[in-house]
Amino acid sequence: MKNPTAAEIREAFLRFFEEHGHRRVSSSALVPQNDPTLLFTNAGMVQFKDVFTGREKRDYARATTSQKCVRAGGKHNDLENVGFTARHHTFFEMLGNFSFGDYFKKDAVAWAWEFVTGPAWLGLPKERLAATVFDGEGGLPWDAEAFELWKQAGVPPERIHKLGAKDNFWAMGDTGPCGPCSELHFFQGDDIPCAEVAAGRPCQGVACDCDRWLEIWNLVFMQFERSADGKLTPLPKPSIDTGAGLERMASVAQGKRSNYDTDLFQSIIRAIEKVAGKKYGKSADDDVSMRVIADHARATAFLVGDGVLPSNEGRGYVLRRIMRRGIRHGKRLGMEKPFLAEVCGAVLDEMGKAYPETAGNRAFIQKVAQQEEESFRRTLDKGLSILEAEMARLSGAEKLISGKVAFLLHDTFGFPLDLTRVIAGENGFRVDESGFETLLAEQRARSEWKGSGEAAVGDLHKALAAELGETRFLGYEATGARSKVAALVKGGHRAPTAGAGEPVEVVTYETPFYGESGGQVGDQGTLRGPRGLVKVVDALRPVTGFVVHVGEVVEGEIALGDEVELQVDEARRDLIRANHSATHLLHHALRQRLGEHVKQAGSVVAPDHLRFDFSHFAPVTPEELRDVEAAVNEEIRRNALADTAVLPIDKARQAGAMMIFGEKYGESVRVVSIGPSKELCGGTHVRRAGDIAFFKVESEESIAAGVRRIVARTGPGAVALAQRTEEELRHAAALLKAGAFEVAQKIEQTQRRVRELEKALEEARGQVASARSGDLASQAREVNGMKVLATRVEGDGKQLRDLADKLRDRLGSGVVALGAELDGKAVLLVAVTKDLTARVKAGDLVKEAAKLVGGSGGGKPDMAQAGGPDPAGLDRALARVTELVGAAR
Repeated sequence: MKNPTAAEIREAFLRFFEEHGHRRVSSSALVPQNDPTLLFTNAGMVQFKDVFTGREKRDYARATTSQKCVRAGGKHNDLENVGFTARHHTFFEMLGNFSFGDYFKKDAVAWAWEFVTGPAWLGLPKERLAATVFDGEGGLPWDAEAFELWKQAGVPPERIHKLGAKDNFWAMGDTGPCGPCSELHFFQGDDIPCAEVAAGRPCQGVACDCDRWLEIWNLVFMQFERSADGKLTPLPKPSIDTGAGLERMASVAQGKRSNYDTDLFQSIIRAIEKVAGKKYGKSADDDVSMRVIADHARATAFLVGDGVLPSNEGRGYVLRRIMRRGIRHGKRLGMEKPFLAEVCGAVLDEMGKAYPETAGNRAFIQKVAQQEEESFRRTLDKGLSILEAEMARLSGAEKLISGKVAFLLHDTFGFPLDLTRVIAGENGFRVDESGFETLLAEQRARSEWKGSGEAAVGDLHKALAAELGETRFLGYEATGARSKVAALVKGGHRAPTAGAGEPVEVVTYETPFYGESGGQVGDQGTLRGPRGLVKVVDALRPVTGFVVHVGEVVEGEIALGDEVELQVDEARRDLIRANHSATHLLHHALRQRLGEHVKQAGSVVAPDHLRFDFSHFAPVTPEELRDVEAAVNEEIRRNALADTAVLPIDKARQAGAMMIFGEKYGESVRVVSIGPSKELCGGTHVRRAGDIAFFKVESEESIAAGVRRIVARTGPGAVALAQRTEEELRHAAALLKAGAFEVAQKIEQTQRRVRELEKALEEARGQVASARSGDLASQAREVNGMKVLATRVEGDGKQLRDLADKLRDRLGSGVVALGAELDGKAVLLVAVTKDLTARVKAGDLVKEAAKLVGGSGGGKPDMAQAGGPDPAGLDRALARVTELVGAAR
């Protein structure tokens, strides 16, 4: 290929390995499935992790992918380098080929060399390529086999370099599969700057940190199993995991020194140029900002496309940091209006064909980008002015931004700490990060991933799934079936039998029970064997396609190998079917009424209710909610037949089927069509829309920024909800002595009357207080040359303040101390006229007096308030005020 585009390289790579017997597998989502410890998918092998360990079996032993990856936050964090180097990215694509116990080093090396150098493929000049192999370390020999294989492929021995474990040994973790790796490097030229050469030392070649020799492909040879004691045992079936960054491949194939100069980025940078009114390549500072925006727009588009929304925790917080860093660089370029949504559109134009599931979410992605930028811009200018003022104030002093200011910027103006650090660093300042962390307290680890809160799939369930394979699901056609017991689990361990009263997990080869997944709860029912009965309280699907029945033996016993009759609670299943089908119709109605940006963000489908979370950026108005509810009920009355079909995923997309955020789809998918709704779904559904009977919304609320939640009921549950609502309305009407349709009007009239009475009462209280203040003022006595009035009254804090103001006015000059008992507690208030605050201060007086009621307080010199739990001490506290005034100088 001559000067290939990145899209051509991606397609050529996948086609090359398809021609060598590999299955082309779609990229998995950026949110990893069944791995709550991992922040984002950061390598091609992530979706195959359980295949490599033997916990999951697939119908192919060779695979090739172009995997979406993000490295930002946690251990793998390239965020702060992005824009300043030619190679760092938050989002990138990893090309890879994988062997699951099939071929090994010989084929991996030969195919890598063929693809990189073959004229029909990448066609890179052989004389500019070098390879590395493991040099041996920690008792392991050097990888002589890989060395010989590279020689056979055509690499001269002098360009095959031995490197240590740091560069050329890979491990999945502290234990598990591991092995040596081998890298291909491309020579870019001696004119590229090298820190070693600048220091008077020779460049270290492939081992150097400079870009003269650029790593373009890493081949991992998984050939050992590391145990807890560190011992390495050869694997019976060694495997291959390779990774080649598409951005780097494109840069060397297109003769570019920077990834940002390839066609992957240039169309995005041109879009930035258009918005900014500036040209790339004219200013080093502007170029940095354009690179940051281009990279961060890619990360934004793909993260939002995979269901991640900006928030203040976990994955959402990392996305927010990425977006706000990009927005701030837009500000540096002089872009005063929102631009991120438009640049995300350019990303989708460039990459939508390769990732149609992301391109299909264009409206939603741009809506999220627009809202986040508008939100941040409302506080950005103010935050920047505060930071600039602080730096100006510290000019000439120690150049350290306090933790207090950094926290203020974070908490009030939405500045992530790293944004404050970068801006400060650009101006020669540091940030007191330890002070910031102290103030941040429980938020301090937001950018470090501590797990999603989801339960990780148990090792035992994974092992059982790997051993037994998928459970054949019969529940679409029937609610009863017969099968054999394939495994029993008691107390977390496999068991041959389970007796009466014992909790047990039962695995069968076939089942009509739906295992909880996709928001639909698991079925309940019974398993009856030849010698016992198990009551099933839940059905789980801990591994895709693998169902576990959770229950208790209520009669006799159940044993491994027993033939059992499985019976789902059919009445409960019917309620679940209705609620699940209703969520599909609700989803469609919301998109029709609110806009195409609406996407499902989560759901619960239970027998007694449905809960549907969706993306939307404003409260749903009563009118909109009424229209949505009416639209769903209209489809129910139309009584369309529910149709299901299993299609290749590409054809399902072409047919317009909705895909749900966060779901993991295989190559073939089940499409459920109910009237105008068409979604990919593995759940159970009604036969006709009319089986839902009736749909009623119970509540609508916000659960997160940009995410709303509707709770609704169908069938008998919807009828019960409507009846309860009607009963409440009748009861309210009776209390108001009005007709059912006059309740709102009657309440408005009552509210107006209450406001009028409250106003009249307040006026009456003011008149009484005014009259009373005259009586009380006459009780003041002179102490130490000052008028002092200390007395008990009735009222709350506000009433005491109003009364104290009037008394001060009456006295002209003096001290007023009021005490009251409110809800079993003491309230104290001291007021001092301004001419006396130089001698006595209200705050000092009330602070001392409060000690006698067991409390504390304070305030301004002319008025202060306190409280305490001991009202019995009020008289002593008031007397103490008089004593303190008498002792004043």
